Amino acid sequence: MRSGAGGVPPCTFVIFGATGNLASNKLLPALYRLEAAARLAESLSIVAFSRREWDTARWREHVRGVLAERAAGMLEEPVLERFVARFVYQRGDLNDAASYRQLDGLLRKGGVSCSSTVFYLAIKPAEFAAVIRNLEAVGLNQPRGLNRVVLEKPFGEDIESALMLNQLLHQHFDEEQIFRIDHFLGKETVQNLLVFRFANTLIEPLWNRNFIDHVQITVAESNGIEQRAGYYDRAGALRDMLQNHLMQLLTVVAMEPPPALEADALRDEKVKVLRSIRPIAKGAVRAHAIRAQYARGDIDGVEAAGYQQEVGVEPNSVTETFVAAKFYVDNWRWRGVPFYLRTGKRLARQSSLIAIRFRHPPQQLFRETPLESVAPNWVLLSLQPEESMRMEIHVKQPGLDMDTRVMQMNASFLKTDEQTLDAYETLLLDVIEGDRSLFIRFDEVEWAWRVVDPILKHWAVEREYIPTYPAGSWGPAEAARLFDSDDQAWRNAP
Repeated sequence: MRSGAGGVPPCTFVIFGATGNLASNKLLPALYRLEAAARLAESLSIVAFSRREWDTARWREHVRGVLAERAAGMLEEPVLERFVARFVYQRGDLNDAASYRQLDGLLRKGGVSCSSTVFYLAIKPAEFAAVIRNLEAVGLNQPRGLNRVVLEKPFGEDIESALMLNQLLHQHFDEEQIFRIDHFLGKETVQNLLVFRFANTLIEPLWNRNFIDHVQITVAESNGIEQRAGYYDRAGALRDMLQNHLMQLLTVVAMEPPPALEADALRDEKVKVLRSIRPIAKGAVRAHAIRAQYARGDIDGVEAAGYQQEVGVEPNSVTETFVAAKFYVDNWRWRGVPFYLRTGKRLARQSSLIAIRFRHPPQQLFRETPLESVAPNWVLLSLQPEESMRMEIHVKQPGLDMDTRVMQMNASFLKTDEQTLDAYETLLLDVIEGDRSLFIRFDEVEWAWRVVDPILKHWAVEREYIPTYPAGSWGPAEAARLFDSDDQAWRNAP
């Protein structure tokens, strides 16, 4: 864990797109929880930048309403009042240079100004360029190396647009000022995976192609697109989730031990994994990836609309809401081991799971007993709805027969009286403190795009038809055809 609030350098935190879904669903609750935990410096001020014709008093009422809905169980009136008092509201247009001059004037006023500023771009990726240029136009990218800009995924829409965006960023900011955020990397389970692997001599010798049969990474969402049709219908599940979140999880599972737990050392090893992923040939895309779109269905007894019935979705859209893909990491440790990645909306339940399946025992020792075959062992890393680490092993059932049952060894990393920061809280503290260890370097972004680029290009010319799956299911049955052997199947539960 990081140091307390006394170790946090003072700064101003500017939220562009402050009235949007991301700010309401993630940023404001996370910042409030940091306030409640006394992790924010007293000198921290927060500027909410949005186009709505509000003033600071109206904005503070909005914050109270958001937190009453999304953090109701933990609201304390003194903490809430202290939190909302940090805010100043700045009305402005992202494309209007005059709005940034007003922002600059606000940041220079006594009581708001401080030694550094964080600019959090909680906006559509298409709006990044306008904000970056306007910040530079009024000098808000200065001083170089101190002020910071935070960008949400996806970083670009393909390899070409990602390269252009990165070039624009580096024209106006140093790399040390750029924080490309992926909240999955802030989850305790993901960080604990590094300890699980590299601090235990029991585990690391088994973490290779000699013992592991395959790896599954699933990020399932039970919700739909939630009024995000304008963005999602252009992006789809491959860009929105697999290219960033799932690919980052793959690198953490597959990376080699870094020489030190330093930002660039960690990212160097992750890039090596991405560079080692076997390129998908143009004619092999169908064998390596499938897509589908949710249709009408039932979730927890409630009828759910199909994707094409969602407000704002283009008629006859073929945007994928589900994607499953198979990759191979062609290096000494992993060659021949398939990594199966799967994500989708309107699936059976909200769940994020890394499932590592080990190989079958090499000898059929129990073939002449009631136990004719032994199921393989699994290591299960659950990221949500709960964070846990489990290992499945076989034990003999009491009695005379040679029967077994599967027991789960739960390697919980929390004691009963311990609490942990959630992913956004962890990453927001890192931004404020300038710690870039859990943020993404551009070469990671670039190589992740290179991995999925053949899939994107293939699907771009297949715009007439897309398979569907009923809302509330685990996706299309066709996803099973990606498996290399008949004894492989999707793991839906930890």
